[in-house]
Amino acid sequence: MLLFLLLAALPLAASDDPAHKLLDQGRVDDAVTMLQNEIHSDPENGGAYNLLCRAYLLIDRWDPAIDACKRAVKIEPKNSEYHLWLGRSYGQKAEHVGSLTAAGIVSNLRDEFETAVRLNPKSVDARADLADFYLEAPWVVGGGEKKAEKQAEEMAKLEPAQADIVRGRIAEKKKDFAVAESDYRQAIQDSGGKAGPWLSLARLYQRLSRFDAMEQAIAHSTDPKLNRPDVLISAAEILIQANHNLPEATHLLERYLATPTPVEDAPVFKAHYLLGTIFERQGSSGQAIAQYQAALNLAGDFSPARDALQRLTARAQNDNVR
Repeated sequence: MLLFLLLAALPLAASDDPAHKLLDQGRVDDAVTMLQNEIHSDPENGGAYNLLCRAYLLIDRWDPAIDACKRAVKIEPKNSEYHLWLGRSYGQKAEHVGSLTAAGIVSNLRDEFETAVRLNPKSVDARADLADFYLEAPWVVGGGEKKAEKQAEEMAKLEPAQADIVRGRIAEKKKDFAVAESDYRQAIQDSGGKAGPWLSLARLYQRLSRFDAMEQAIAHSTDPKLNRPDVLISAAEILIQANHNLPEATHLLERYLATPTPVEDAPVFKAHYLLGTIFERQGSSGQAIAQYQAALNLAGDFSPARDALQRLTARAQNDNVR
């Protein structure tokens, strides 16, 4: 239902927090252990609860994520970022539950996004997520294109390129793909050619099955001169979803695994998992199993890798029996 962290136009700031460094390295299990110990020592540590929430979100554990983010918000109710992450937690759960259950969750996430914007009107991330909510949610729970357009107007005062991308999303929603393409190209121009707008354009071309143009946009977004290694995973995922040029997707993922600066928003374990999916599609079960296991070594509760590993292991055992 919702798309979070869609824009990704700005470089990500490094963190000196030890637990955050573990998240940047994709070591989710180690980060969770460290954060739980920090919370045990200091139950009023809102920052630790917020990072714990984010760690759980990386491995699709929505309920523990919501609980942790709620604690962070309770400790620091005026922290815009904590409300934003609680809203994202509700949003990820809403994507994976039935519609009747999701109705209440959606109201909660709307309230959290609106609170995040109210507490920090200059937060482009908060406005971007709120705009995406308004665009995707039905009107009965507070959605609406005009509300999304209003957020784009406010974002234009802060980050014009991000506003362009929101306008492109609105145009896509209206199925006006020519306008969407124009908006994304304007975002590229307004950002000075940053990676995020190029990825948005690549996603549009993927949805339109314009694969040559998609590849060209991906090539721009992953140019080493842009120094955005985290974008490599998103670019590879676009190729995998399109089932197009899997060798290039493999190359992008291997580039990311070789980078000295991995980041939380592009978890290392996900790169291993995606490599596993490529190898599995290509019939290389042994290599796929190794990649799925590498993912689980970093994030043992990441169910997509665990399920894939169990599936391939069972298949191998059946083949041996025959």
